[in-house]
Amino acid sequence: MKNYLTIFMTALKLGLTSFGGPTAHLGYFQKEYVQKRKWLSNEQYTDLVALAQFLPGPASSQVGMGIGLLRGGIIGSLLAFIGFTLPSVIILMVFALFLVGTSIDLGFIQGLKLVAVAIVAQALLDMSKKLLPTAKHVLLAIAALSALLLFQASWLQIVVIIVAAIIGQFIFTQTASTQQTFTFSKKIGTLCLSAFVILLIALPLVARFTNNAWLLLFEKFYTAGAFVFGGGHVVLPLLETQFVTTGLLSSADFLAGYGLTQAVPGPLFTFAAYIGTLTNGIAGGIVATIAIFLPAFLLIIGALPFWQLLSANPKLRGAVVGMNAAVVGILGAAFISPIITHTVTSVKDVAVLLVLVAIVFFAKQPPWVTVVSGLLLGLLFYR
Repeated sequence: MKNYLTIFMTALKLGLTSFGGPTAHLGYFQKEYVQKRKWLSNEQYTDLVALAQFLPGPASSQVGMGIGLLRGGIIGSLLAFIGFTLPSVIILMVFALFLVGTSIDLGFIQGLKLVAVAIVAQALLDMSKKLLPTAKHVLLAIAALSALLLFQASWLQIVVIIVAAIIGQFIFTQTASTQQTFTFSKKIGTLCLSAFVILLIALPLVARFTNNAWLLLFEKFYTAGAFVFGGGHVVLPLLETQFVTTGLLSSADFLAGYGLTQAVPGPLFTFAAYIGTLTNGIAGGIVATIAIFLPAFLLIIGALPFWQLLSANPKLRGAVVGMNAAVVGILGAAFISPIITHTVTSVKDVAVLLVLVAIVFFAKQPPWVTVVSGLLLGLLFYR
């Protein structure tokens, strides 16, 4: 019971303080779960990130679910998901119920976005030191970074990971570790993967045959969560097609909610809670949240035991090492664009960022201190 409480409270703390989108979340996770709590090694963490990047769904949420799974089984995975997701779900549901149409100045959020830049920079530096020990590793990471910056397409990261795995199998076989990274039931994994496919096929058919409003709502969000590669930003056009184009939501209300979703901590997929609440009340917000995250939950539990077989096989471990190097490059590309290019846009941003970098790198303060500092700087300089 104590272990479950620790999993939940740790995830809740991250859900309250993790600003800046999926790549920033992975930076916060690395700092909390790897550096501070040592629940898993850098190699294990990056293996998990590589798997999440490969699967459809919200990558950072799947990493959190995976860590909860490894720490406390399926219950631990659920608690990690609830803790990380709950704060932003509550904020967005309240906004949908009471605040739509009001004028709110969110300028101070810029300070929190700059916090994410500093946190991700530190996480990338730490991961690079441990996961890029040779020139071959560095070159593979640079190649991945360059490809994603030159051709910015969400599906490309899957191609990059596959190519890196093929290359890694040939050039890293001798230096790869053969440690087992994950241990989990293949039977449960198979059941979860089967449930994912069955729901993906059956939900649209049953929802349209019965014309049940709640099933239709569930199906819309489940389908969106199942077909998104590249993180929460990519879900925007899918949900816009489902709700704005069909007239269920106005464009103004849709964009207001999406803007707030970018500003609050936690996963971007919680935008579903806002839409569900706006269209179907509190129950709609809860149903939409469960539906959009359910594919990610089934996939991470389903894929982990088979990913473990890949990681534990000495002949294939080089492929995983290659994927890990590529993940550093993928995160580096996301750090440059959109995190830096969309966040650091003025001299004022540079000045505030330098202060936050000093807090993170030199004062070595915990994340909550950095977040509070960013909030105060945001209130002071961006009102």
